[in-house]
Amino acid sequence: MADRDKLPGRKVSGEWVFPRAEILEWLATEIDRLLGSSETPPSDEELGRLRRILTAVPVTPTSEVPPICIADMLIPDAIGIPFVSRTRVSVFPEMINLAMRTGFLWDSDAMLEAVKAREELYSTALENGVALLHPRHPMANILAQPFLALGVSSTGIHFAQTKYGQPTDIFFLIASVDDRSHLQTLARLSRILTYPEFLENLRAAEDAIAAHQLIAETEAELYAE
Repeated sequence: MADRDKLPGRKVSGEWVFPRAEILEWLATEIDRLLGSSETPPSDEELGRLRRILTAVPVTPTSEVPPICIADMLIPDAIGIPFVSRTRVSVFPEMINLAMRTGFLWDSDAMLEAVKAREELYSTALENGVALLHPRHPMANILAQPFLALGVSSTGIHFAQTKYGQPTDIFFLIASVDDRSHLQTLARLSRILTYPEFLENLRAAEDAIAAHQLIAETEAELYAE
C-alpha cells in the first residue's frame, strides 16, 4: 500500500518508516470515507478490515480496558432534541453545552477551540447528513472519561463549507482520551450509523430518551454474540 501511495510512510535507509500520527490520521480518514459514501455503503469486509487494524495493538495483561459501548458513552442528558442551532457558527457552542451536561468535560473553552480548529482543517460532515465533530487529537487532560454528545436538528444546517452541498442534521461530538479508543469509537459508531433505517429512525425520535433507546437497541442487535 505504501508503494502505491495508499498508506502514509517514507523510506529511510531503504526501510519503510510509518509515523504513528500519520497512520492514525489515515485510519480516521478511511473511516470517514467509508461512513460518508452514500452511494457505496461500507461493506462488512471493509469495516472488518478496519476493526482488525484498530484492535491489533496488544493490551498488556495488567491492563483492564473496557469494551467500547456507544450507548454507555452517550447519556440522555447530552442529547439535544430538538437541536436549536440554525447556523454553522452556533453548532459548536451548542454541542459543547451538551457535552458539559455529562460532567466529564472540565474545560469547555479548550474543547470548543479544538473542535473548531479540527473542522476548519477538514470538515467532518458526511454525505448522509451526519457530522462527527472531534478534536484533532484526544484531550485526556480536560476529560474525566470518554463520552459522546448528540444533537438532532429538525431543519438541517449547511455545515460543510466546501465538502457537500446538502444540509447536516445529525451532529455527534466524540471526546476521547487516547487515539486507540477514539478510532474504535469511530469504527463502532460507523456500524450503527449505517444500520438499515437507523438514521431515518433517529431523525424521527421525539426526545432524548427515544434516541438513546434506539442507539442502545441497534448497538445490541449489531454486536449480539
